[in-house]
Amino acid sequence: MTIWITELGEGSLAVKDLFDTAGVRTTYGSPIFADHVPSASAEAVARLEAAGYTMAGKANLHEFAWGITSENATFGTVPNPLAPGRVAGGSSGGCGAALAAGLVEYALGTDSGGSIRIPAACCGVVGFKPTWGLVPLDGCFPLTPSFDHAGPMACDVAGCERMLEALAPGFVPVDVSLEDVRVGVAWTERADPGVRARVEAVAAGFERVEVPWPDGVYPAFSREIAEVHAELYPANRDRYDPAIAYKMEIARAVTDEQVAAALAERERYRERIAALELDLLVTPTVPMVAPPVGIGDLALRERMIELTFPWNVTGSPALALPCGPAEDGLPASVQIVGRPGEDALVLAAGRAVSERPRAAGRASR
Repeated sequence: MTIWITELGEGSLAVKDLFDTAGVRTTYGSPIFADHVPSASAEAVARLEAAGYTMAGKANLHEFAWGITSENATFGTVPNPLAPGRVAGGSSGGCGAALAAGLVEYALGTDSGGSIRIPAACCGVVGFKPTWGLVPLDGCFPLTPSFDHAGPMACDVAGCERMLEALAPGFVPVDVSLEDVRVGVAWTERADPGVRARVEAVAAGFERVEVPWPDGVYPAFSREIAEVHAELYPANRDRYDPAIAYKMEIARAVTDEQVAAALAERERYRERIAALELDLLVTPTVPMVAPPVGIGDLALRERMIELTFPWNVTGSPALALPCGPAEDGLPASVQIVGRPGEDALVLAAGRAVSERPRAAGRASR
């Protein structure tokens, strides 16, 4: 279910129901907070409203933002307007669906492992995960605080840039010639054939590079979730979605030794990525098009976050951009990643990439 308050208008905004909104019910996707009405709005919401954006409504999500399908046991499965019977992605699925349906012009989401970029990919819209800490998360229910990002979603890159100007004072859009920066392409072999062909068409002429993978970081992610829910979960265990409760039990069982090893690996991975002599990296956003409803988060999440989660590990800015039809005629999505702090460059590259002529299905080798 997505709750709409006003009709579409200029600057209309969907707000993920993870952000507090003054006087408007905010559930965090959970029945535990079904009657929760905050007295103050999250800082990111307040900044957008002060800049002239009008909240059209709250957008449904995966419960507590811990999932990639937005199949919510309490508030319903978010439909994918492009493909009935397919998931809208998650956890910011309501935001992606609202944009794809033309209900709003802009949306505010969060991303802890891909939760802005995965719905953008599934729904054929644009989603941007800024550098960690650039957009404030005050008044937003946390999932994993050191992995959490807040960011814009829109129907084009320019819309995300306009939002970011309001969300992060001091951000200034720039222009870039892709010939003047070093761009690498990686991980296309992990994608299904149609997605791979579309991404490689976008990346034609870019240098193919080897990029490492963060191995063993997830226990640190799990420990942070367990700490956020340390009091809430034991008191409300039976009210959690069973799939969320299953993951919570695993998270609560993570040992201190596993966490220490994961944190050490996280630092090593950041150092390895920082050592890459690249300005930008191009990859698929997700390795497949939107999968059918009913498979479930537990079965899908490992593959659907495999290309997005690394950039929550590093805190890097990452943009998801539709790049043409792939399997079943559904949109493929290309991901553009930059170094932390290079948000303007990533967005400028997204604009440049979206304007590049490319042959349908052409692939680089």
